[in-house]
Order: sequence, then structure tokens, then C-alpha cells
Amino acid sequence: MRRHRPPLVTVADVRGALWSLVSTAAGLGVAIAVVDGVKVASPWDVLLAALVVGLGDALLRAPLRRLARGGGAVVALLLGLAAQVAVVWAALTFLPGVTSGSWADVLAVLLVAALVMACGHWVVGARDNAYVVGDLLRRARRRAGLPRRVAPDGGEAGGDGVDDRPPGVLVVMLDGVARPTLDHALEAGLVPTMERWLGSGSHRLESWWARVPCTTPASTLGLLHGTTDAVPAFRWWSRRLGRLVVTNRPSDAAEVERSASDGRGLLADGGVAVSTMFSGDAPTSLLVMSRATEGLGPGQLFVRFFSSPFVLVRAVAGTVGEALKEVYQGWQQVVRGVRPRVARRGWYPVLRAVTNVLLRDLNTSLVAEQLVRGAPVVCVDLVDYDEIAHHAGPLRPEALRALEGLDRVVGLWEEIARGAPRRYRTVVVSDHGQSLGATFEQVVGRSFADEVHRLMAIPAPAQAGRADGEAWGPANTALHALRRDDDGDGRLLVGPDRDTGRTGLPEVEVIGSGNLGMVWFRREPRRLSAAEVEARWPALVPGLVESPAVGFVVVHGAQGPVARGRLGSHDLATGRVTGRDPLVGYGSRARADLLRVAGLEDAGDLVVVSSVGPMGRVHAFEGLVGSHGGLGGAQSEALLLHPADLVVPDDEREDVDGARVLVGAEAVHRRLVAWLAALGLREAS
Repeated sequence: MRRHRPPLVTVADVRGALWSLVSTAAGLGVAIAVVDGVKVASPWDVLLAALVVGLGDALLRAPLRRLARGGGAVVALLLGLAAQVAVVWAALTFLPGVTSGSWADVLAVLLVAALVMACGHWVVGARDNAYVVGDLLRRARRRAGLPRRVAPDGGEAGGDGVDDRPPGVLVVMLDGVARPTLDHALEAGLVPTMERWLGSGSHRLESWWARVPCTTPASTLGLLHGTTDAVPAFRWWSRRLGRLVVTNRPSDAAEVERSASDGRGLLADGGVAVSTMFSGDAPTSLLVMSRATEGLGPGQLFVRFFSSPFVLVRAVAGTVGEALKEVYQGWQQVVRGVRPRVARRGWYPVLRAVTNVLLRDLNTSLVAEQLVRGAPVVCVDLVDYDEIAHHAGPLRPEALRALEGLDRVVGLWEEIARGAPRRYRTVVVSDHGQSLGATFEQVVGRSFADEVHRLMAIPAPAQAGRADGEAWGPANTALHALRRDDDGDGRLLVGPDRDTGRTGLPEVEVIGSGNLGMVWFRREPRRLSAAEVEARWPALVPGLVESPAVGFVVVHGAQGPVARGRLGSHDLATGRVTGRDPLVGYGSRARADLLRVAGLEDAGDLVVVSSVGPMGRVHAFEGLVGSHGGLGGAQSEALLLHPADLVVPDDEREDVDGARVLVGAEAVHRRLVAWLAALGLREAS
């Protein structure tokens, strides 16, 4: 049968090229009118300059890739910026009818044009960040319009020119999105891409249970490497290492991955990890925290984003706009008297802006290029919603709008995948959910760390109230390639966890991971029993369980861990309850989850979980109004959205509060691996 070759140029290509030319010309025209040092003889000269900018991009991309191949993302960034400036400078300097005064004028034109083009895309309703992968999108649309061949399994094999390899899989991790949150977004019409999948029957949506600690490092390690035993919290005191381990610090993330990896992670067979905390043993890692000590990824893969005219500048401009929007939205919460709420000042507006604009655009470009390359498995972690929900609240408007933006990104990748050299199946999974509630400090009047020190009758150090460090993860990953601290151990001097306290050894380490708190007695080489704690600090455990923000404290009794509440206790090993059961209201998985986490090697001497209200509200032991890590509310109900023909066998599920679901990130990992094997993407172990 004769194969149909893709046409070199289609109507869609011409339409896309014209739109790009017109928008670039409009941006340049406004910029030239604003910048005094640049003059043009006629509007046609502006159009010619826009054409030169587009041609310069097309001609320079291939040599820039070759130049960036020997370097990393930083080299690609420098080359890309130089190329953008050089192309615009050439257009404004050598074209007849156009004159410019200095390099400063060129940079000003570049910035103003980018702002104008970004505003123009918004005014005409163009999909945000589609411009980032405009050329890939046009190619995908062209291929998607070609006749389809029928694959051996009866499905579509793509247009002619699509190879006969097994279909690839795109795994999209939506950080912090609970299943109930997605249900709200579906009802509100905020996620039309995923709603279309469910409405057509192509995908199925279900919940899975994120066990304690339901934190990003634990769940991500479980999803990518199939184990969570090395992670008792978001950060923890390691007796073996004699220091604090912080998983959003690249060197610590690498150490955790080394302890968990068997070399056969989810992405081991030719997969690509993008912006994840751990690599899943992927041969190609881009912006992966555990691999940041080795660089952010091959430089040539970043060239498209960094070198395309106006793309990076528009992303930076959008980042500034996002920071201003965050300041306004935080102020509006104060004006409207929204409660519970936390202060949204300091570095957070900048971190939100970087995460929700610059990093999102970069991720969009990196994943799109991997789809066009035909990578067998691509996994990307999108943290946008999680960052905003922590500070605004899980169901607050700005958090749901972030989820709306992520749905558009997924839809963009879907469109690009239609023109990829192989078919793709998309799986959307979250690592945990979030629960709303006033913080421990707002309820008690003191931070969790200060309260522990008070009850122990010891002075609290100046930094006892440790700020949230989770938001610093993307920044630490990126900056690690540029800077290390003076002792050379790979720990960065950014974020609230920069001081490990190695010059002295305080008596106690107090850490909050959402509404999961842990206390370590750092001078002790082993975990202390409940009797030893009571003998040394008799007011500590009774004082904590009497706190209105605390639900129970897990201590280590003679026969094993025991959850002690205000009016009773629950022996986690035997199930024996004395008095009123402190685990009532925390769900049917509470005992099993707590027994497991209390038995982990690095778990605290005391494990504390906040009280939970009738609406599922909890109290974070850190300064976050939306939190996760312990039990209560929607934080443990993660989501799994998968193609309908990739089934989850019932014998892999467990009963949780009357529903049959996968329990633990390890179970989801095994199911993902089984799907990859069924699709022919997994080599035999």
C-alpha cells in the first residue's frame, strides 16, 4: 500500500506562520514606537524586521543545539539569550529603513515587544504558553490532519510516517491535587480537557490512598521507585548521618534516591523525567532535583525555550506579573476577611511566580519536545497548584485557577502528541491532596517548636519556628547548578533549611510536615521509649495531647507504638483501645498508617498528628493554610486518571472507608509498571 508523505507546507502552517509574523510585527511596532533610540522609515520595515527575526530563529536553532550539546542548561540559557539579542540587533541594525542607537535600545525593544505580544495573546484568547511550542504545535496539527492507519490492536496508529513502536506513555503528576478537588474543578468547568476524556469514556478517574507521610518526597519516591521506607516526613533528623535531611535540597534528594533505587525505577527503560524530585532511574533527567548535582540536563534540550525570540522574555515578564497578582490576591484575602489564612509575603510571591509561569513554560517546552522525539515514557511533575493551595487554601479561587491552567497545559501536550512519531497514552496522577485549616500557631498562640521547648522547660533557639521549605524546591534545583556552599557538601545557601546546625547539637529537633509533627531527641543514639520521655520531661506528652490543635501523640511503649489522646489511647500493634479512641475521625487506615510510619528507621521519638474538625479541617505545624503529611480531610485521597483500557485489577485494591482503592504510592508504582509492560515499554527484569 502506498504511503502518504506529509506535505511540506499546509494551510495550517501558512496560517500559523502568518499569525506569528503579524504578532511579532505588532510587538516590534509598538516597541519601536515606545523606545526613542529606534526609528523606522515605514510600517513595511517593521514587517521586514519581524520576518528577519523569525528566519533568524529558524536558522540559528540547529547550530545552537550543536553548541549546547557539550554543556548543560546554563550554557543553553547563555547561548539562547545571546541568540535572541543578536537576532533582534541584526534586524534593527542592518535592515534598510531601520536605525538603532545602542545595545540598550535593542534590549528595550526585546522587552517591550515581548510584553506587547504576551498581552496580545491574552486579548485574542490564545491559549497561554501555546506560543512556547508554536512550531511543534503546528507540526503536530499538520500530522494530526493526515489519514490514519489502523494499528494491529484496532486503534489509531497515527498519520503516515508514524513508526510501529509500542505506544508511549505520558505520566503527568499534579502535585497536591486531591480527588475531591478535581471533582470540584470538573463540576465548575475548570478542567475541560480532563472532563472531555471522562465524558468520552476514554479515561477513568479513581482515588488512591496516600499513606502517612502523604508528602511529596514520600509519594514521589514511591511512584517512581516503588518504595517509601526511606522517607518518614518532608524533612527529618537522621541519627545515622547525624544531621537534618531536607528532601528539597539536591544533595539530600540524591542520597535518598541512592538508598531507594534498585536501578529499575519507573523510567528505567529509556524514559525521561522532567521537574521531578527523583529520577525514577531515567536515562534522561531534566530539572530533576536528585540529579541536580550532575546538572539540569543536556543543554541542547533547552535551546528551543531559551533561544526562541521573545519566548523567554515573555515568560520572565509573565513571572513579574504573576508576582504582582499574588500580592494583590493576598491583600484581597485580608480585605475580605477570609479565614483561615496565612501571610503571603516575603519570598513567596517570587517563588509562586517562578513556579507558575517560568517553570511551567519551560516544562511545557521540555515535555513537548520529548513527545516529538518519541520518548517511550515521559514523566513530569507540575507543582503549580500545590504551591498556591498551601498559601491560599486548597479550594480557594486562585488555587483552582492554577489547576485550570494545568489542564490547558495537558491539553496542549495532547494536541502535540497527536502528531508525534508514536501514539501516546496519558496518565494523570497526584502524589497527595491537601486539607484546609488554621495553623497550630494560630490556634495555640505559639509555634509547634516553641511549644515543645516550653513543655520541655528548655530555651527555644532563634530559628525554632522553621518556615516552610517546600516552596524552595524548584529554586534549589535550578540554582544548584550555579552555586554550592563553602563546605562543598552540595547544600545550597537558599531557603529556610540552609542552616543544618552542625556547629552544635541542640537537645531536640522539632519538625512539621503539614499536620504531621515529629520530635527527635538529637543527643540520643537511639529512639527513647515513652517511659524515658516521661521521666526526663514529664510535662511534654501530657501537654501536647491537651493542646486544642493536637489530636494524638504516638509514643513507643513496651509492646510497640501507642497513640495517646486526651481521653484515651490506642495500642497500634494490638488494636487495644483504652478509654476514648483517639483515632476516631481519622479514617479506617489510621492505625495501619501510623503503625508503619512509627516503625520507620528515621521516624521521630514522638509522632504528632493535629486534631481534625468535622469538616476535615486540620492544623499544620508549619505556616501553611493548606497542608498535607498526616491524616484528616482530603490530603490522603490522591487521584489516578488513566486510559479506560488500562485497568486496575480489583485484587490490587484494598478497602478504605467503604471504597476499594489502591493503597500507597508503591501500589500505584506497581500498576504503572504493569501497564508499561503490557504496552511493550518495559524490558524484563
